[in-house]
Amino acid sequence: MDNSINTKWIVEISAALFILLFLYTSINKFYEHRVFQLVLSKSPLLGNSAEFISYFIPTAEIVIAFLLLLPRTRLIGLWSSLVLMIVFTVYIGYMLASAERLPCSCGGILKQLKWKDHLLFNLFFVALAATALYSEKRKIIVYTNRRSRKPA
Repeated sequence: MDNSINTKWIVEISAALFILLFLYTSINKFYEHRVFQLVLSKSPLLGNSAEFISYFIPTAEIVIAFLLLLPRTRLIGLWSSLVLMIVFTVYIGYMLASAERLPCSCGGILKQLKWKDHLLFNLFFVALAATALYSEKRKIIVYTNRRSRKPA
């Protein structure tokens, strides 16, 4: 199979998975906003900023989902996905390493995951975003004419 087709599918499937993840979690966070905000307020790291974060995170997830939806903004969406997932993963790692009681602010079926499982889930999505970005970079290189540096 042609490498340009492989990279296209990697990017498309990754974007679709992030769109599903971010729309699902953001809708759930808005639907159960008071619970989400309350749990955030109990976090030793985020407690003082719980109100702002409770609106910022789901809003950012929706914005990123729309960026991923459009081919023109997909690269920005992939970078944003990577950054957001790294932030979530670092937060989970910090909480696992330092907190005795772990308040879970996740919604829906993700709430059912244990913290270590959630860390693995997030690491998978960090790897997915990194792979999609690498594939996107390869796609750009494959489609570029070496002499003119213009798309072929």
